[in-house]
Amino acid sequence: IKKASNKRQRGAQKSCSNVFSMFEQSQIQEFKEAFGCIDQDRDGVIKKQDLKETYAQLGLMDMLRPPTNKPSDDVLPPGTDPEDTILAAFKPFDPNGTGFVNKDEFKRLLMNQADKFTAEEVDQAFALAPIDPTGNIDYKQLCYIITHGDEKEES
Repeated sequence: IKKASNKRQRGAQKSCSNVFSMFEQSQIQEFKEAFGCIDQDRDGVIKKQDLKETYAQLGLMDMLRPPTNKPSDDVLPPGTDPEDTILAAFKPFDPNGTGFVNKDEFKRLLMNQADKFTAEEVDQAFALAPIDPTGNIDYKQLCYIITHGDEKEES
């Protein structure tokens, strides 16, 4: 029985090593670094406590609380203004604090990161966006439109 068990373990190790062949060495190094950041107690295993500590360091502890039955509580943390939340979401794309983000760069990010937008979805999103002649989105004005409505629609 031990021999069969050892064979299974060797097979598992072998298949695991094949996974790494799918990645470049630089990517593997990034994975190791990310793992090291999350493995808070450095025991080689990411446990629930490691995740809690990582989330706490990133200021994301609210994401660990169980959802409530009230949709508004799950969308925004207590006392958060929707306008402030949307503005904060744009800040990483505007490191100089100009109030503008480049339309083409923002489109590229929307179509290639996280929940990838289609070109049609980006066009729909940009339909309301105030875009200046140089191709920059006034995200502060866009935030106002999202939270208060488009002035053109009301008149």
